[in-house]
Amino acid sequence: MAAGNNPRRRRHAAWARAFAVLVITCWLAAVVAPPLALVAWRDRRLAEVASPEAQAEWDAFRADMRRQSGREGPVQRKVPRSAEPPELVWLRDYLSLAITAWVTLVGVLGGFLAAMALGLARAASAAEDGAAGGRHDQKQNERDTQHADE
Repeated sequence: MAAGNNPRRRRHAAWARAFAVLVITCWLAAVVAPPLALVAWRDRRLAEVASPEAQAEWDAFRADMRRQSGREGPVQRKVPRSAEPPELVWLRDYLSLAITAWVTLVGVLGGFLAAMALGLARAASAAEDGAAGGRHDQKQNERDTQHADE
């Protein structure tokens, strides 16, 4: 019976394709969803941290650190250099860096896992072919040997 007409092999291939589609869909969701959620959260949060009240709180915090920095004690306080709250600076200036880092990390991790899955699938396929007789591989090896002798 030819390998293409084997119902068991066709079923196995259909399951493998369905699993691959599921994995790719989950990977794409993992790449896209967190940056979209971060951008949506940023739009809401930026209005809060850019407010005059938040700036006043930050200025009060810096003034308190300035007062505590000259005291002796087990902890030496340092006055933050930024005149703006760190969350505001991060959300305004570094969001694209965070998104790039996320996409890179998840992309590399997804590529690594895909390479592992592909290797496992090929190993399982090779084991199945070997259990089924592996005639194709035997014939190919004979031809390779024959060509090497010529």
